[in-house]
Amino acid sequence: MNEATQLSRFRESFHRRERRSVPLVRQFVLRALTDWMCESRIDDVLLCVSELATNALLHGVPPGRGFLVRLRLDPAAGVLRVEVHDSGHGEVCPADPEALGVAESGRGLLLVTALADEWGVGERNPGKVVWCEFAVRGSGPARGPGVSSVVERTAPFHGPPVRRPVATGVSRRP
Repeated sequence: MNEATQLSRFRESFHRRERRSVPLVRQFVLRALTDWMCESRIDDVLLCVSELATNALLHGVPPGRGFLVRLRLDPAAGVLRVEVHDSGHGEVCPADPEALGVAESGRGLLLVTALADEWGVGERNPGKVVWCEFAVRGSGPARGPGVSSVVERTAPFHGPPVRRPVATGVSRRP
């Protein structure tokens, strides 16, 4: 058997409930995608992760806590999954574009819906996981840190990883 096995690539990063965390999340994602040579949809991914991180800060993370960002690239399937885990209560409700009117906020999930191939919400105890997926190409051999299955943590994360099926989801695929 001469088949090459491509392991999925994985990174995670914990961020505090601070406004400066959103640019740090973008830097983390940019570094991972660059290391993985997965740059085909980098602008879409960065915009969506910014929106999900901002939503976690504004609506999902209680004071004194933080949120976790996970990236998983499956080169064989050509799928990049971005997850933002928070520990707050509340449900994610897609915005109704007509109800927004001239409001200055509330369009983040509309952007995610428009740019990501799929997105959804999963349960976490405590909190929730908001995720989005992108069909990507050009995920060649990894360079730098992050080759094969590497976990990169920028701050300690306390608590077991959540490995449950997605509770609800929204898909743009037919």
